[in-house]
Amino acid sequence: MSFYTSLSGLKSAQTDLGVISNNVANANSYGFKKSRALFSDVLSASPTQSSKTRIGQGTRLNVVLQQFTQGALESTDKATDLAIAGEGFFVTKSLSGRQEVTFTRNGAFEINNNGQVVDQRGSVLQLLPVDANGEVTGTTLADAIPFEVPANAPGNPAIPLVNVTINAEGLVTAAFADGSFELVGSVALASFTAQSGLRPIGDSHFQSSGDSGEALVNVATTGSLGAIRSGALERANVDVTEELVALISAQRNFQANAKAIETASNMTQTIVSIR
Repeated sequence: MSFYTSLSGLKSAQTDLGVISNNVANANSYGFKKSRALFSDVLSASPTQSSKTRIGQGTRLNVVLQQFTQGALESTDKATDLAIAGEGFFVTKSLSGRQEVTFTRNGAFEINNNGQVVDQRGSVLQLLPVDANGEVTGTTLADAIPFEVPANAPGNPAIPLVNVTINAEGLVTAAFADGSFELVGSVALASFTAQSGLRPIGDSHFQSSGDSGEALVNVATTGSLGAIRSGALERANVDVTEELVALISAQRNFQANAKAIETASNMTQTIVSIR
């Protein structure tokens, strides 16, 4: 029995090593959120057995939790690089197929050849519509519009775009050569009742699930969503020193369980060799 108990410990230590290794590997991935493996003990007994005479039967993986703590903000001086100082997520929608909606903290956005602001997956950043005074007119996913940068002043294609600015509230303003400007929209931010229930899909993107609840969309600086920082990116929330210490602990745990298996094997061999 001790052989299988230690085997479960080996598997758990290996899982822990994998989670920690993934954290370290993504230390330079913008918007990445580290994970932590949580384990629980295994105990099997019938209702008629006394729990005082039962020993554990090893361990098992309970859950791998994402840690949505704030990462450090790195200045880039690029207007379409965005970071969130808070708990919100950018909302993006794919251009093809089912137009899948995903959520991310990676604000490394680019302008494609169609004037759309897209992420590294090619999904378009979503805005909330605003009126002439910059007031948001809709705060649901159904109200969201794609972030498209106008190439020219409205009604006058001869006047080119000069620059685009995004303030802390997420309001996007396009300025033109003649001094006029246009309010394009306000960057949509999403929050969730249970962030830990979000389903990671890679590239620092997540999808909502039954565990996370539906996305609650609003403008920046609302509640705990946080403010938007234009010209900055959020680094991974990975402390390499902490991860290396955890790596050493997981390695020793693996070695200890391997030693226990070796001991159990030697005991079995000794019994078998008795004549």
